[in-house]
Amino acid sequence: MYDVIVIGARCAGSPTAMLFAKKGYRVLLLEKAQFPLDTLSSHYIHMQGMSLLNRWGLLDKLRDAGCRQITKQSYEGPDVRIEGFSLPLDDLHYTYAPRRYVLDPILAEGAVEAGVEFQQGCAVKDLLWEGDRVVGVRYTTPAGTETTERAPLVVGADGMRSLVARKAGAQNVVEHARVSCTYYSYWSGVPSHFELYERPGRWIGVIPTNDDLTLLMTYFPQDEYNDVRKGVEPFYLDSFRTTAPALYERMMAGKREEQLYGTGHQENYFRKAYGPGWVLVGDAVNHKDSITARGITEAFAQAQSLTDYIGDQLHDEAALKSALRRYENNLSGEALSHYQGALNTAELKPQGRADMLQKLVGHQEHIDRYFSTLSGACSIDDFYNDELLTLLDLS
Repeated sequence: MYDVIVIGARCAGSPTAMLFAKKGYRVLLLEKAQFPLDTLSSHYIHMQGMSLLNRWGLLDKLRDAGCRQITKQSYEGPDVRIEGFSLPLDDLHYTYAPRRYVLDPILAEGAVEAGVEFQQGCAVKDLLWEGDRVVGVRYTTPAGTETTERAPLVVGADGMRSLVARKAGAQNVVEHARVSCTYYSYWSGVPSHFELYERPGRWIGVIPTNDDLTLLMTYFPQDEYNDVRKGVEPFYLDSFRTTAPALYERMMAGKREEQLYGTGHQENYFRKAYGPGWVLVGDAVNHKDSITARGITEAFAQAQSLTDYIGDQLHDEAALKSALRRYENNLSGEALSHYQGALNTAELKPQGRADMLQKLVGHQEHIDRYFSTLSGACSIDDFYNDELLTLLDLS
């Protein structure tokens, strides 16, 4: 008998399991994959996520794994270019963008060090029920044996296609159509910082990752997906050539080291977050277009939020229900704001954004505060202060 069973050991699951274990709970963490294993990702950890990794004692492990510090960000849109970086958070002045075969095992190791029982290669088949309450899971071990384990709380951290959400009947409470599709690969010999380029119908992200490789990522409108996937490489290269010509020259001087990866299946939703005996975190509860690269950071924030709300009251039924309600309500704040921001950006209509950013040119403090709203170091409300509203002629 466990106190908590967490399904999924990537960016949401391992931190959730670790934080519950640090509170003294007996935790089982189940993962269907065998680490290390890569997965589709934009990799970037915003300042808010970096702060949490530092608090959890895991940040140095990413440094030791060969991640490059990122200390500069730029955005280039129609008739505007700005450079700067997020304001620091907890005295951190840099960010990382680790490959997932690097990041996910480090998170899982952190969970194990905290006392979590971690089982890989385990396929969860169903939830166990007593009346209308989830009381455990049924799963298959790597040896093919079917077994069950019980706990008063089952956490679904099993991604966009969450089995926990499906079996628990967690309906979408917010939902929007797919907006963009994306393809990317990893290049050597391409000097870079965190770079963003935007033109009507195109978006490019350039992110230094580990092992001296650079992620070069491009976005297309969803209605072009069928055409793009039939000729991915020509579309991919042409997007860089027409959207960021100087960057394209840097690419051509470098070397693509891996195949092209991508997807046109970026769902946009918030699900019902909890019910009797179960709760969802990470992509299982909220998924959005990856264009703003907020997924990893928000998974970390949700893990911290959930475990903070529950605290030492897991076995108090009334207190647990109240904690889960507060966790769900919290998702409708900052997470909903970033969700809408991602959908707006993914429309790939830059003019309004470019016009606003053009007014920031020459005002470095406001530029850095703008980048800070994306990183989580500054709230949207704090960004739009009286001085900025005057500058934008919105007061």
